Amino acid sequence: MSLGIFYGTTTGNTGDIAVLVQEFFGTEEASVFDVKDTSLAAVSDFDQLIFAIPTWDYGEVQEDWLDIWQELDGLDMSGKTVALIGLGDQYGYAEWFVDAMGMLHDKLVAAGAAVVGHWPVDGYEYDESKAETSDGRHFVGLALDEDNQHESTRERLSEWCSQVMVEFAVAC
Repeated sequence: MSLGIFYGTTTGNTGDIAVLVQEFFGTEEASVFDVKDTSLAAVSDFDQLIFAIPTWDYGEVQEDWLDIWQELDGLDMSGKTVALIGLGDQYGYAEWFVDAMGMLHDKLVAAGAAVVGHWPVDGYEYDESKAETSDGRHFVGLALDEDNQHESTRERLSEWCSQVMVEFAVAC
């Protein structure tokens, strides 16, 4: 398996999560790319991808992702299997919790990607999220809150990575 992990970060939290994901999958198998320094053309080198994106303020896309947001519309994600990680603050911004992950999901699906890695909404307290699946019981990817639930991150990440590893294998 060859896996591309793409992230954008301002405070460093999302970059730290991307490195933890790489460690889980193995540095030989997974490559990490900061979207600030890497062209989205690199996505074409991978059939399996993980995208990590934080939500800023009132449901806004993080600035490094925003710089390439329109380029996502031109990607051909046919035959690609992707998983998503979204970071957000469920208490301070409860009406927009991990919205950017939901917006990224929609762009990737429109480009032809198959998405795996849905994660239960249980254990979170928020009002609304564009990252919920249509049944309202899952997020479209792993939701992390480093501000309020940092103590849950490693366990959630480990469980999610194990889940995604199986789902990637099934998708091959």
